[in-house]
Amino acid sequence: MQLVTAIIKPHMLEEVKAGLQSVGVTGMTITEAKGFGRQGGHTETYRGAEYRVDFVPKVKLEIVVETADVSKVTEAITAAAQTGKIGDGKIWVTPVESLIRIRTGDMGSDAI
Repeated sequence: MQLVTAIIKPHMLEEVKAGLQSVGVTGMTITEAKGFGRQGGHTETYRGAEYRVDFVPKVKLEIVVETADVSKVTEAITAAAQTGKIGDGKIWVTPVESLIRIRTGDMGSDAI
């Protein structure tokens, strides 16, 4: 099992969700996040005053999948979230040693 973590632009969430559902993903965890990468934030104007926004709003997705499904999940996220502009996000995959569904006590692949 693997944990696929993706950081995407908030307005791309519905498209990514639809793309993941189309490849069989039945659940995910979403967290609102803030951060910056190469874009380094931006400058905005509010009521005539200019101020710097150092941390850009993002959404963090976390999905536990079977190892065999990692490539189709990462491809679905990439296809749905890619705009070709800076700040599209990142995806990384980490191993999951164990997984337990609290409600039933199912373990491993049965708990996905």
